[in-house]
Amino acid sequence: MLNHPDIDPIAVSIGPLSVHWYGLMYLFAFASAWALAIHRSKRADSPLNTKQVEDLIVYGALGVVLGGRFGYVMFYNFGAWLDDPLWLFRVWEGGMSFHGGLVGVITAIIIYGRKIGVKFPELIDFTIVLVPAGLGFGRIGNFIGQELWGRATDVPWGMVFPRDPLGLARHPSQLYQAFLEGLVLFIIIYWFSLKPRPRLSVSALFLIFYGIFRFGVEFVREPDAHIPELIFGWMTRGQLLTIPMIIVGVGGFIWAYKKGFGEEPQKNTDKKVTAK
Repeated sequence: MLNHPDIDPIAVSIGPLSVHWYGLMYLFAFASAWALAIHRSKRADSPLNTKQVEDLIVYGALGVVLGGRFGYVMFYNFGAWLDDPLWLFRVWEGGMSFHGGLVGVITAIIIYGRKIGVKFPELIDFTIVLVPAGLGFGRIGNFIGQELWGRATDVPWGMVFPRDPLGLARHPSQLYQAFLEGLVLFIIIYWFSLKPRPRLSVSALFLIFYGIFRFGVEFVREPDAHIPELIFGWMTRGQLLTIPMIIVGVGGFIWAYKKGFGEEPQKNTDKKVTAK
């Protein structure tokens, strides 16, 4: 049995200003996405130049935060929002949903793509490679903040979280997700995207593997206290939301390869622009 290191959720305090680790994880996530996007924008087949990457990260960040919060309210805590509509805007109280964040990012990409004249399939395939690193940092933030821990277990690496009122040894499911959804998913998607692929195949592969990893981890992740019920006696809300992702991913991957490469992708014609 292991003990959680009980890290202070506040990373830095300067007078009345406190910087939480969870906030820093978001900063690291966006910084890693920016650095990777700058690197990928130098490829000959990139749909964006380096200046456009800066705007993409801003649009994507807004999509993640707004979509993630709205998704959590709609999918996981709709009752609390009905009781207190202003709770939707109190993001500092916690509560973000990956599925909502994904919808937010897709919406942001559609808007930004129309603004700069880049087609959605090219832009989403470019952007989706940036996502796993952010997911990994987010799960590390969950671990530091002692939230979204796993179910009780007797495995040797079971961990006791000081904030757990029951004091049980639990699966450190946040670390499982950081490893699978962050590191492993990044390696798979990045490796697959190194060569030219049919449009939407990169995004479809992301949906497949994220869905598989999330579905599996949900078996050892403790459901939120306000939604403890299981569907069919074993399926969690997270698994139910993940099934459509896997189905769409498999269907999209098959469709992408049947359709082939199609017309030549739009190319970045301004490679001399550098990030400021």
